Amino acid sequence: MREEGHSTGSLFLAFILGGIIGAGIALLTAPRSGEETRKKIKEFSDELFEKARQTLESGKEFVTDKKSAIKSALEAAKEAYEKELERLSKEHK
Repeated sequence: MREEGHSTGSLFLAFILGGIIGAGIALLTAPRSGEETRKKIKEFSDELFEKARQTLESGKEFVTDKKSAIKSALEAAKEAYEKELERLSKEHK
């Protein structure tokens, strides 16, 4: 689905990346000791990795669902094409 030249996926990705960048800047500019900052960065990166993994799994499920729908549509189109060819060949005989 397209709205004003941007796909929903690209808007979602921009939103996620903006949040990640903002959180990273907040971590780096907060007044903490080096050890605390490193701990927070590690926690943040672990959370980010888990969210990325979950997003990837959701994306795979989405692609699998759409692939199945596209395959069904192509099979239906092929069947309709073959029936139409058969009908046309009978008309011309």
